[in-house]
Amino acid sequence: MIIRDLMTTDLITVGPETSLKEAARRMLQAGISGLLVTDDERLVGIITEADFVSAEAGRGKRKRAGLLRFLIRDEGVPSEERSVGDVMTTDVMTVSPDAEHVEAARLMHLTGVKRLPVVEEGELVGLVSRSDVLRSFVRPDQDIIDEIGDRVMRKVMWVDPKRVSIGCEEGNVTLVGNLETRSDVELLVELASRVDGVASLKSELRYEVDNTKLEMTLPPPSQRPMGNW
Repeated sequence: MIIRDLMTTDLITVGPETSLKEAARRMLQAGISGLLVTDDERLVGIITEADFVSAEAGRGKRKRAGLLRFLIRDEGVPSEERSVGDVMTTDVMTVSPDAEHVEAARLMHLTGVKRLPVVEEGELVGLVSRSDVLRSFVRPDQDIIDEIGDRVMRKVMWVDPKRVSIGCEEGNVTLVGNLETRSDVELLVELASRVDGVASLKSELRYEVDNTKLEMTLPPPSQRPMGNW
């Protein structure tokens, strides 16, 4: 499943010129721990609670959970108001909307982040979270069966789905049937195993011809017919 089908497009963003106080207010109101920073719809950074902690580190130690509320109260607000652009993180890991969900899962695992901005040609188009990616792995068994039969067999391989009995229980797929060639069997197993939601695959497929062993043999050059040049 591609990220475009999973991502959230209803985004809360701020500009780099937004004050820290206003950014803190938006984060509290939305109940989120970070904001994407855009400039003319292009992603330029991200600001999180950790950035607020760094910004106020020299003003006395405060618990992270209460820092944002401290910032938006009139008392104790810094006299020299700083902007989001002063403290935001600019080295942001992103993902393409046409990337597969497994790529997003890999990036989240490697970087330890819970969300990835989705960027297309430099423009912010969405946000994908761990829970969004998780949804792609939790599919009804019937959806998996339908995709293997209709998309993989009928539309990709041009094989009659009736030749194979497709079973699926909790994402564990079983294929039973008979196809014309060994290469068809191997291709079906490979493509079916890549379908979103497939946890495991057991093949009991048979084939009529082992075309992987058929080789074209040519006679010696001296015995080959010569064409008209």
